[in-house]
Amino acid sequence: MKILITGGAGFIGQKLIRELLKYGDEIRILDNFNEQIHAYSDLPDDIANKVTLYKASVLDKTAVASALSEVECLVHLAAETGTGQSMYEIEKYFNVNVQGTAVLLDVLQNTNCGINLKSIIVASSRAIYGEGAYTCQRHNTVFPDQRTRINLSNRLFDPICPLCGDPLQLTPTSENAPFKPMSVYGLTKQVQEQAILMYARTRGINGFALRYQNVFGPGQSLKNPYTGILAVFSNLARQNENIEVYEDGDESRDFVYIDDVVDATVLAIKYSGSYVGALNVGSGKATSVMSVAKEIVSFFDSTSSIAISGAFRIGDIRHNIADISEIERVLGFKPKTDFKDGLGFFLEWAASQPEQNKAAYGKSVMELVEKGLMGNVGDNA
Repeated sequence: MKILITGGAGFIGQKLIRELLKYGDEIRILDNFNEQIHAYSDLPDDIANKVTLYKASVLDKTAVASALSEVECLVHLAAETGTGQSMYEIEKYFNVNVQGTAVLLDVLQNTNCGINLKSIIVASSRAIYGEGAYTCQRHNTVFPDQRTRINLSNRLFDPICPLCGDPLQLTPTSENAPFKPMSVYGLTKQVQEQAILMYARTRGINGFALRYQNVFGPGQSLKNPYTGILAVFSNLARQNENIEVYEDGDESRDFVYIDDVVDATVLAIKYSGSYVGALNVGSGKATSVMSVAKEIVSFFDSTSSIAISGAFRIGDIRHNIADISEIERVLGFKPKTDFKDGLGFFLEWAASQPEQNKAAYGKSVMELVEKGLMGNVGDNA
């Protein structure tokens, strides 16, 4: 199979390529090697000689047309990522995530490049759900609105029922939850995935929007201060720097290990049936941010202190658990690596990597403060 992977030089892309090469597939990569994301400006040796690389932006229509020629499967991973940064780098996020996707689809629709295309897979995100699903004692399943700055400033961090204002209980979010993105990043991923699925339906080909939860594992960027609390916390812990945990530390995420994400993506690529739709890719379990910080400090035997600051970022959600029953039904996917094991694999790898500039994370936080996108900064929890 001839497969083009946009953003293929990134964290997920490289792992995916190594797996697809086992099938004998012909792999092409389109990637611009964004310095914020990539540690290097070229592919590692074990991949470089086995793939065709187009070093270009997804916005470059000429390069996109060349890369797409005669492709049978398109895996669209290229995107700007990071909830906080998206709230002020608005034009950049729309350009890459939305306009970049539009360029891909325009080339496919209006040239012969898409004549052999049988399947298209896009890396979507749990961010499109916003807070996602909760249960209310009076109103059953509800989908709360974005938490207000007033409540967050008063350390009322948990979402409330949008109908009665009562407390809520977290429940897994399924694919039929309404779109309620609470960041520019989430909004662009919503548009991106819906454009891809619309195109797939129009052309009568397979289309998968894989709604990745919080992906982690060896190989993820340790230098990008805008994404990945595991990378941020591990970098601080290795340098015995204090770790600040936002809100009250009880906020949680569905962390899914990279190998499981690759397995799910390969299952979508190799799917022999007919399908157009969205599927959650997660572990189906929630892990609190405070427990993550404690595990990391313990692993490195660090002297870092962990401070619950009460600070908050506009655009962040409170909790997240994915309902993964649909992807099991459609693709037979089941996650194999639990969070504790995966965290150990990640930290062992991170310990072997060069320490990153600890000031970079502080700079990213100050950018949010200056843009008015953080609250309770400098307060005591």
